[in-house]
Amino acid sequence: MRLELDEGASIDPERAVNTLVEGDNLDVLPLLPTVLDRGVDVIYIDPPYNTGNDFAYVDDFRAAGGRRRTRHDGWREMMRPRLVAARELMSERGAIFCSIDDNEVATLRLLLDEVFGEANFVAQIVVNLNPKGRQLGSFFATSHEYLLVYARELRACALDATSSDIVHESDFPLVDPDGRRYRHLPLRNTNKKFNPLTAPTLHFAIWGNPETGEVRTLAFEGAEEVKPVFGDGTPAVWRWSAPLIDARPDDLVCRVVRGRTGERVDVFQKDWLHAGRRKKLKTIWLAEEVGSTDTAVAELKQLVGKVFESPKPTGLVRRILGTMPADSVVLDFFAGSGTTGHAVALVNAVDDGVRTCVSVNSAEPTRTGSDAQLAGLATVSAITEARLAAVARTVGGGLRVLRLSTVE
Repeated sequence: MRLELDEGASIDPERAVNTLVEGDNLDVLPLLPTVLDRGVDVIYIDPPYNTGNDFAYVDDFRAAGGRRRTRHDGWREMMRPRLVAARELMSERGAIFCSIDDNEVATLRLLLDEVFGEANFVAQIVVNLNPKGRQLGSFFATSHEYLLVYARELRACALDATSSDIVHESDFPLVDPDGRRYRHLPLRNTNKKFNPLTAPTLHFAIWGNPETGEVRTLAFEGAEEVKPVFGDGTPAVWRWSAPLIDARPDDLVCRVVRGRTGERVDVFQKDWLHAGRRKKLKTIWLAEEVGSTDTAVAELKQLVGKVFESPKPTGLVRRILGTMPADSVVLDFFAGSGTTGHAVALVNAVDDGVRTCVSVNSAEPTRTGSDAQLAGLATVSAITEARLAAVARTVGGGLRVLRLSTVE
C-alpha cells in the first residue's frame, strides 16, 4: 500500500498547510512518515463514540481468553492499535488531545494510561459543548463531554496550559497615573504549606508607609515594620526574597487592611496588565469560550452546507492549538468534517504561525438519505475534502489530497 497524490483535487499542494489522506487510519498511520517532515507535535481526535450501535471501523479482533465480549471490547480493540501507531509518530514535545463522552471515557482513560503511560497524563477537561443540555433520555440533561490530554514525554512536552484569550481588562481594576492597569496581589504567600518552618528564609520583616504606599527592606522615616501573617494572625512568609523586593520597590504598595483580628498594615504586589499576558486555563471549558455543537454546525454550514450531524467547533481546536508551539505539526486521524484542518488555517492566519495539519478520513459511505448524500457527498472523506477545499479558497493555505492505494 502507498499514498498517492490526487493532483486534480489538490490546491497549491507544494505549499499546502492542510493535507487530507483518504483511507482507513489503521492502514494510513504507518505510512505517514513518508508524508511528514518530522514528528507530530499535536494530535487531536474525536473518535466515534460507542453508543452501543455498530461503528464504521470493523477490525478482526477477538476477546482475550475466550471470555464473553462486552460492548466496550470492540471499541477498545479498535482504538488500541490506532493509538499505538499514533504515538510512534509523535515528537518528544508532543501531546495528544482526545474528545470523548461518558460512554467510553473510563475505557479511553485506561487505554491512554496503557499506551502513553500513566505518568504522562496531563488533564481530563470538561467541555460544555451543549449548554442547553440534551433533553432526550432519562435523568439529567447532559451538557458536556471530555477532553483527555496526555504528553508523549511529560518532561519534554511543550504544552503551555495558558491563554491570552481569557485575560480581561476588567480583571485589572486599578489604573496607574501613566495609564497602565494593574491589580493588587498579597505579597505574602497565601498557601499555608509555605510558612516559617518550611520556608524560613522568606519570613522576615520589611518596612512600609501606608500613607505613601512606599515599601523598603530597611527602615525609613514614616515607615512601620511589617511581618507576613495569615488572616488569623499566625506567621506566614513572603513570596519575594529581600533582594527581589529591593530590585522592584515600585511594584509594591503598603496599605491598611481590615482582617479578622482588626486593622493591620500589609504589603501588596502591583500585578500589571501587559501585552501578551496569559492566564492559566481551567479544566472546565465553557461553550461561550470555545463554541458549541450549534456554532460548529453553523461554521460548517457556511462553508459547505449542513452535511455533518455533530461537528466540533473550531474554537475548541483553536484553544488546543494555542497551548502548543506555532510551528507544530498537527494530526487528526478521525478527521470527521475537517474541523482540525479548518482551525489550523484560522490560527495561522491570526498569529502568522507555520503549523501544518494532516487529516485522515476513510471513504465510508454517507448514510442513505442524509444531508451529505443529498448534497452529492457520497463518503465521509468527501465531506472532509469539501470543507478543507473551501478553507483553502477562503482562508488560504492550500490543500494536498492523498489517497491510499493498494496497487503495488
